Amino acid sequence: MRAQQLLGMCLVSFQASLAAQIPPNHILWGPKGPPGATLVPVVSPTPSKSAPALVEERDTVCTNSPNSRNCWASGFSVATDFDNKSPATGRTVHYDLEITNTTCNPDGASARTCLLVNKQYPGPTIQADWGDTLSVTVKNSLQDNGTGIHWHGMRQLGSVGMDGVDGITECPLAPGKSKTYTFKLTQHGTTWYHSHLSAQYGDGILGGLIVNGPATSNYDVDLGTYTVTDWFYNSAFVESLITDQNLQNQGGPPPGDNILVNGTNKNTNGGGAYNKVSIVKGKKYLLRLINTSMDAQIRVSLDGHRFTVVSSDLVPIVPYTTDWVLLGIGQRYNVIFTANQTVNNYWFRAEAETSCGSNTINAGRSIFSYAGAATGDPTTSQLSPRPANCNDESPLKPNFATTVPSDSFNSQVKSLPVDLQPGVATNGKNIVQWGINFTAIDVDWEDPTYSYVIDHNTSYPTSLNLIELPTSNIWTYWIIQESTQPFIPHPIHLHGHDFFILGTSNTAFDPATSPATLNYNNPPRRDVALLPAGGYLVIAFPTDNPGAWLMHCHIAFHVSEGLGMQFLESVNSIPTPPADYAQTCADWKTYYDGNPAYKKDDSGL
Repeated sequence: MRAQQLLGMCLVSFQASLAAQIPPNHILWGPKGPPGATLVPVVSPTPSKSAPALVEERDTVCTNSPNSRNCWASGFSVATDFDNKSPATGRTVHYDLEITNTTCNPDGASARTCLLVNKQYPGPTIQADWGDTLSVTVKNSLQDNGTGIHWHGMRQLGSVGMDGVDGITECPLAPGKSKTYTFKLTQHGTTWYHSHLSAQYGDGILGGLIVNGPATSNYDVDLGTYTVTDWFYNSAFVESLITDQNLQNQGGPPPGDNILVNGTNKNTNGGGAYNKVSIVKGKKYLLRLINTSMDAQIRVSLDGHRFTVVSSDLVPIVPYTTDWVLLGIGQRYNVIFTANQTVNNYWFRAEAETSCGSNTINAGRSIFSYAGAATGDPTTSQLSPRPANCNDESPLKPNFATTVPSDSFNSQVKSLPVDLQPGVATNGKNIVQWGINFTAIDVDWEDPTYSYVIDHNTSYPTSLNLIELPTSNIWTYWIIQESTQPFIPHPIHLHGHDFFILGTSNTAFDPATSPATLNYNNPPRRDVALLPAGGYLVIAFPTDNPGAWLMHCHIAFHVSEGLGMQFLESVNSIPTPPADYAQTCADWKTYYDGNPAYKKDDSGL
């Protein structure tokens, strides 16, 4: 939370809104539309005690090794349909995380207040295997802030109460309190965890998360997670206040002061230190790239070495080779490179992509050093000029091919209005239209959306910006379009699912002509995609995971302003809450109603 007195600024307050049942144009029933002659909101929900489960069965026996990374233990492989099958390891992996107020100085410029996990930045990398159960106990030792942990990109199949979104799936964790997140790892690959309370993760509450599993290309050594992030010398909450003030005049945020690579860099005055990675000539290395920025989309490369990209977010892909990789905020890429160059030191480059509206005062650098190389900074040059665009990586062809059904969308899209207005609405069947703006969602930390489900309360405040998807196992299609100035790209992230990207454009969606440009044949699949400036993004996913799920821009300043929406999926089948849900909310209410140091003054997300 940020102090309202900071910088003497006054935010535009979110207006309280009247509670009402979900309106008809906020419900998505499926191809046949609503039951009966009229649209009727779903009756008061009763959470079910059961949750959807994956079939835990084996493919042909296959053992993972440097020469067979496509294989995995227990007979599973990279060809396994992870939507429907996962290993049954029977193992629970435990971690303890403590979040504290402290100071940090990652680039040597000056120490500032930081909120760190286990007193390190980034926080400790969590590792487990595909099919394990992960159990993480989080203790909030912050003096004046609530907190929580979101497990970015984790599907949370049947475990919506573990998604870690304050004001939607949980109440914040009060100072001095602890809670345990427990969920099954049904996907594999690289992701991260972070606070989802206002802009808090920008002050340090984040870390990498590796779910070991198969890959679509071979490698010898796994180098682990490798984060790139913008870094501000002011706290995240001060920067949010400045950004909010700028947005009132259609301005952007201040530039980041630096880019950190794996948590460090040198500053513009030469202080600090570069991160160094040791490699051996002749070996193949897996590098797990993650963009954990608040505001910057970042493009990376390694001098002298091409990247073979083998996954996007948590989706294995058909490998392709490139010199540069653009990471939108929240995106991850697993890349493989071969140490086949002259023994030397080589620059790893991380550049804010100005075509995305991203700016930092200093660029990110680190050093990859061959065994036997002399000490000293590299003198190497980049392989090729840095591309100047804000397009997601391509080609992102999922290794497990899926054809997205198109009949429902094509039959319904023709009747959509030509001009998509700000706000979110449905056509009552399979299509959602979201004209994004900056003041759409405002959650209540003391009364999360999950509590409405538990209490059988369908009087949702309009400030929750909520729609309902009551029908299970239908395909939903989302037309997301930027409809409010200033026009800049937005990394759109979905909770509880990943999605198929049917198409994007830097122009407005036209129901008459745009559908013909969409791709349904094994389209790219991921959980964060870039919405082009002033254009549209069309995505699709099935309703196969009951819960209360958030979709939002992952620019921290934007979601803080309210650039997000949420949906209730198969509400009558949403699992019962975790055993500690009520106590966590009671503890938070006691703390928050007892004269806390800071009060919520943004969307809360």
